[in-house]
Amino acid sequence: MNIKNNQFYVLLSIFLLTLVVSIVANNFQSKSHSQSLIPTQSNMKTIIVDVRTPREWEFDGHANCSVNYPLDNLATKIEELKGYDKVILVCRSGGRASYAQQILQQAGIQQVENLGAWQNVQCK
Repeated sequence: MNIKNNQFYVLLSIFLLTLVVSIVANNFQSKSHSQSLIPTQSNMKTIIVDVRTPREWEFDGHANCSVNYPLDNLATKIEELKGYDKVILVCRSGGRASYAQQILQQAGIQQVENLGAWQNVQCK
């Protein structure tokens, strides 16, 4: 083997390892809701839900204390969200979070807040 072949295999190995680590970390984060709970002064069980697409979530950044429930899949999460005392919604600018707020309120979840852009989240 020559040096160019060795470099190619080294770069390919690094890329594949990075890809595997990224996938594992993403799966762990999406399954872990302990990060998404924010205790409030009244000990309310609160969740921060980012309703952007998974691609936006991954590549445009996100708050570590939030979960990603894309707007087009939000209806499948309603029963789970009913288990929280308060649901805080975020997206890129607040538009999709506003629509998500309407969906959740129509489903009977009354303690719903639209925080606007995901950058407004203050993880505690």
